[in-house]
Amino acid sequence: MKTRAVVLRAVSTARPYGETRPVEVEELELGAPREGEVLVRITAASLCHSDLSVVNGDRVRPLPMALGHEAVGIVRETGPGVSRVRPGDHVALVFVPSCGFCADCAAGRPALCARAAAANGSGALLHGPSLLTDASGAPVHHQLGVSAFSEHAVLAQESVVPIPKDIPFTVASMFGCAVLTGAGAVINTAGLRPGQSTVVYGLGGVGLSAVLGARAAGAYPVIAVDPVLEKRELALRLGATHAYAPGEAVEAIRELTSGGAELAVEAVGSPKVMAECLTAVARGGTVVSVGLPAPDRVLEVPALAFAGEGKSLLGSYMGDAVPRRDIPRFLDLWRAGLMPVERMHTATLLLTDINSAMEELASGRAIRQVIDTSGMLNI
Repeated sequence: MKTRAVVLRAVSTARPYGETRPVEVEELELGAPREGEVLVRITAASLCHSDLSVVNGDRVRPLPMALGHEAVGIVRETGPGVSRVRPGDHVALVFVPSCGFCADCAAGRPALCARAAAANGSGALLHGPSLLTDASGAPVHHQLGVSAFSEHAVLAQESVVPIPKDIPFTVASMFGCAVLTGAGAVINTAGLRPGQSTVVYGLGGVGLSAVLGARAAGAYPVIAVDPVLEKRELALRLGATHAYAPGEAVEAIRELTSGGAELAVEAVGSPKVMAECLTAVARGGTVVSVGLPAPDRVLEVPALAFAGEGKSLLGSYMGDAVPRRDIPRFLDLWRAGLMPVERMHTATLLLTDINSAMEELASGRAIRQVIDTSGMLNI
């Protein structure tokens, strides 16, 4: 079948993206679902900084690539052997399609699935090579097994999680990456306990989701740090108790917490910010890093911070989530009013607006822009 999709053919750092147009909407041929795969009609896809990191080369991926990894849709067709979903189901898409059998999956850490990492790194799907080809017949790679900036996508059944049909598409579109990663970092990786003091550095979609997760888990105080005033104000509306610009943060955190926070979440992807997080936590405190720096960036911190001060630095990929467990429970928290992710929704746009949307994200102005791939969102 034919599908329109957003395709990146060459890495570009030239801005503004709205004028340089590093990605374009192309008509691609999409193969039918194979064994273990499903065809999904994409209804809404959120734009995440990880998409921008592929465009500017911070995340090295095989090109050309059909972009988009945070989305929701409706199952239209299933291949042989599919048992997890059926046509008509609403599903959230997940960018790590865990195999269920490797050492990490068996240990309850599907976000680190070795087979999924290999497939995602090569631009393939979990059950086979790319199903996308361009007008010349040349293959186009999948982004993270999803390629959601498209009208339709074929995915491994392990990449979809059924969700209730009454959840608005714009809300559900944020749960496959931003909420899993941010809230998961606080709840799963850090194991936050009620009353623990928490600071979040970086207030994009993932960082604000960490604020929501900290609030839902009963942290106090919840301190938000970002250079953009509007993002700090939004963090306060989402449940942060205090918000600061980076230059004033460490001193304010120490004063508020009598020496340092118990938990810091780094959601910037900056070694400098990781180091500041280690400074902002108290003796015995924990830093969880969810940001994705460029591969050549190096972290330098005082070695004595660990054995000498008992501090911990933990990495968290996809919030150490188990998507089939965590997406439903986070949606329940949304229903209860504890994760109002709709407040992060900056704009709803069309596929053809993708380059302007990339520029809004790169500028720091946007939080979560939702791409209407279906005409179902009533722009």
